[in-house]
Amino acid sequence: MASTLAGGTDTLRAALTGQLVTPESSDYDDVRRVWNADADGHPAVIVRCESDADVMAAIGFAREAGLEIAVRGGAHSLAGMSTVEDGLVIDVSLMNSVQVDPAARRVKVGGGALLSDMDAAAQKHGLAAPAGMISHTGVGGLTLGGGLGWLTRRAGLSIDNLESVRVVTVAGRVVRAAADENPELFWAVRGGGGNFGVVTQFEFRLHEVGPNIRFAMLFYGQEQGAEMFRLGREVLADLPRQFTLLMGAMNAPVAPFVPEQFHDQRGYVLLLADLSPEKQGAEAHDQVVARIRQQLPPLFDTVGPLPFVELQKLSDERTAWGHYCYEKSANFAELSDEVIEVLVAQAPLRSSALSMFLMVRLDGAYSDVPDGDTAFGGMRTPQFALFMTGVSLEHAQMATDRDWVRSCWQALQPYAIGIGSYVNAMTELEDDRVRAAYGEKYPRLARIKAEYDPQNVFHRNQNILPG
Repeated sequence: MASTLAGGTDTLRAALTGQLVTPESSDYDDVRRVWNADADGHPAVIVRCESDADVMAAIGFAREAGLEIAVRGGAHSLAGMSTVEDGLVIDVSLMNSVQVDPAARRVKVGGGALLSDMDAAAQKHGLAAPAGMISHTGVGGLTLGGGLGWLTRRAGLSIDNLESVRVVTVAGRVVRAAADENPELFWAVRGGGGNFGVVTQFEFRLHEVGPNIRFAMLFYGQEQGAEMFRLGREVLADLPRQFTLLMGAMNAPVAPFVPEQFHDQRGYVLLLADLSPEKQGAEAHDQVVARIRQQLPPLFDTVGPLPFVELQKLSDERTAWGHYCYEKSANFAELSDEVIEVLVAQAPLRSSALSMFLMVRLDGAYSDVPDGDTAFGGMRTPQFALFMTGVSLEHAQMATDRDWVRSCWQALQPYAIGIGSYVNAMTELEDDRVRAAYGEKYPRLARIKAEYDPQNVFHRNQNILPG
């Protein structure tokens, strides 16, 4: 097999405009690394594509050689699906161009671009596309699973703002999918993950945001957790959709804006962002902050303007490359007192100072989109989404925090909406949970999968079996 690959890779290398990396290459260990240190794949071949033709050549070579394929953009797959053992990685990270049309409020983004690439280019014009909350995430993987972030209440998910995609199929064709062209494929890629081909370009609608937004972080002690969640629930009941309010449990940052006596202290946090255009002023944000402070004074807070691109980076350090990471999510129709009781009981049990959970309210623009309009694996009714994240610098400690995430998730199941969850937050891709996430949409997705990838070549993802 090794000699067969050696001969074939010479031919493949000659056909590429991009780069071919093998275990013999000097940069192999750097190129094969992915974000989650818990995933440590050793591919036989890595193709660093610079064009659709490179992607087509990589697919053809892998199929002829019988190699399992992984697709890598930002390499941010929690489950390690961006790499593969002894297979071939189609690495599109070099296809990271971003082209903004400020007049039309559109942006075309290469399949390997990061959120930071898109944010920086769009913010030059005071615009933004709804995306995630960690700037070193890849646009591709995030979008194909839905794309939930700071702008969700105001402007919807990433997929709700998608105008078109360009896809390289397993058959070696380059197709455009949009409302007016290959509409079934366009429906499927908006939430159905990387099951249908390699997406090499996304086109999004943009919204006027920033460049500065209003932001507040209010930090509470361990004994204030239940009160904080109840207050957050009350504030969210009539909070305009321009605001996003996150509630969670984490350690206080070791940062200049945090009083030294609270550095790294365990507690609870409210994060409030006003995502209206900067010209609208700060009055509404100040009123919400004043209400929170009056009803439940925090241990400390920081309030003021913040560049939108910095808002997008708030979690970057806590979830940096090379950390060990494990995550589960759960959704709730309401933030009941019973759910709050479980949260405040589970929060102190985490081991690592980096581990945390965050809850976000999904309503507003998120719920404006009819459930059947996209393949997104979640209902569009107003709800709360909770992300339980174990993060550690050490492999040994990760086992403890993995157990914490699992026990927290299990304790919340009596109150959750089914066992399905946001597919981008799945570290373990069990078939029953993937099917539960998509629910009644799964058979339609399976039919489309059978049309575009009947042999399930693209299966290192939240896999949908061909119907």
